[in-house]
Order: sequence, then C-alpha cells, then structure tokens
Amino acid sequence: MGVAVKVNGLTKRFGDKTAVDKVSFNVGFGEVYGLLGPNGAGKSTLISMIAGVIEPDEGTIEVLGGEVRDSEIRAKINYCPQNPALYDDLTGLENLIFYSSLYGITGRRALEKARELIKRVGLEGYANKPVKIYSGGMKKRLNLAAALMNEPRLLILDEPTTGMDPQMRREVWQLLSEIKDSDRAIIISTHYMDEAEALSDRVAIMDSGRIIVEGEPENLKRNYASKSVINIEFFNPGDEYKAREALGGYLESKDIVSINGSIRVYSEDPDTLLPQISLDLFRVGVKIASVRVVKPTLEDVFLRLTGRRIVEVEG
Repeated sequence: MGVAVKVNGLTKRFGDKTAVDKVSFNVGFGEVYGLLGPNGAGKSTLISMIAGVIEPDEGTIEVLGGEVRDSEIRAKINYCPQNPALYDDLTGLENLIFYSSLYGITGRRALEKARELIKRVGLEGYANKPVKIYSGGMKKRLNLAAALMNEPRLLILDEPTTGMDPQMRREVWQLLSEIKDSDRAIIISTHYMDEAEALSDRVAIMDSGRIIVEGEPENLKRNYASKSVINIEFFNPGDEYKAREALGGYLESKDIVSINGSIRVYSEDPDTLLPQISLDLFRVGVKIASVRVVKPTLEDVFLRLTGRRIVEVEG
C-alpha cells in the first residue's frame, strides 16, 4: 500500500489560539483514515490544510506525491466541507454538472455521471428541483455527490453525515465503503464514534489540536479500554460519588469514569466483578436503577484518556 498523504509537524494558529498543534500522520491508498474528536478539537482546520484551503503556519504536507497547490495534484483530489458549497438557484443535477465542468467533464459524460450519483445518494426525486428547497441533510448528500464527480484519488470529508437521519447515514456509509479501493484514499473527520468505527481502517483521536492516540479501532479499544464495560445508573444521580468511594477500595481510579451521574467501570472479568460491585453498593445504601455489561467503544478510549465524553465538549 503506497502513501497518499504525509503530514509532518502541522501547526495552525488563529491569534493566541493554536487550532492544530504539531500533528503528524500518514494515510495510505486503499485506506479510510478517520479523525475523531469533539467540535473544536482541530479536525476541520487540519483537513482544510490538507485540502489546500488554508495555509499551515508550520509543518509540511505531501499529497499524492506532490504539493496540493500543484494543478495536476488538485485535479485528483476533492474536498467536501462541513457546510455544503452549492448554488441554491440551480437544481441538484445542474449543480453536479457545473462542478463536473471544473474537472473537464462535460456533455453526455457529465450528465450520465451526475444522474448516477444523484441516484446513489438517494435524491432521484429532487434531481430537477432547486437546491434552495433541499433540507440540510439533502444538501449534505448532494455535496458528497459533487465531491465524487471527478472520481478523486484522495477524498476529504468534513463531518459528512451531520444532519442526516440514521437510515441515510448508513446508506452514505455503504456508499463510502463501496468506493474505497486500492487506488483511492479517504480522510473523514467526525464526532460520531459509530461512524468512525464503521468506516475507518485507522482512527486518530483528537483533542485540543493534537492527536492523542492513533490506531485501528479494535486495537485502540483493546489497549485503552478493556474487554467489557459495566455501565451503572442510579436512582439518585448524587449517589455516583458515594459509589466511587465504595469501589475505590479495590478498583483503580482509571477504571472508574463518571458520566452525567452514572459510572462506567472497565473490567477484564465483569462476571466476577459485577456481583461484588452490586453487594458493595447495597451495603453503602446506593440504589442501582440499571446495570449493563457492554462492549467498549471509541468513546470509552476518549473517556479514559481525557476524562470527558466527546459530546460534553461540543460547542
């Protein structure tokens, strides 16, 4: 697998704020590379630099063996921003034909390609209607179709499914899985952990402008979470503190994380630990509303590394 993108020491500042702080990573052809983190983590700024939209203050970027400013390189990449870049007075089909012309795709070939992509993103019934009547989710789908018109070797997607209903999100996931091949690389930024897990071959988890950990999703969960997670909710959310104190006698603090009045306990042997936890909480007068043993997610990795949930730090 060749290398499609090389990022080394990338840094971007806006006044006194460092949005991206010395970030380095590589992305290979045939790979979907996910950037997972809360809003404000620096994901959008990072991929905007890779796409050539903004200039870095420090560091280097190599895309498809060259510089993104090179016209031949730019013709082989496409960037789908978080806010759709569409013409509201044109129809969906007209938007795609316009964008195809920017890549030298015209005439019958452009029309056939546009119709094919309109169908693949589920907008056949709106192909000849002006974009100004589209919902936010529909615009996101059309924006994705526009990004695929030139069949890019590098596809960069910023929060591609925000505003879509769950069914359409999964249909977009299916489309992205279908277009992934050995001659293409895809970079996706998202704050949806299920999206990162479903699509990414490798994930970089970002916080405060830095990559705090990187790897294959299953390896990250194995190395930074645990085999299982015991999720405990209380009738009285204030009992969270009493429960942590009771369990702190034999559990390490890193194995207990608080979430909105409940706790998550990380364990390699939940079958043995759960009865003991239940008995000890009963002894100190803590009433359990529900208890579930679940598999860890990428959010558990973020929780254990930062002490916060991804959704709690969105802005």
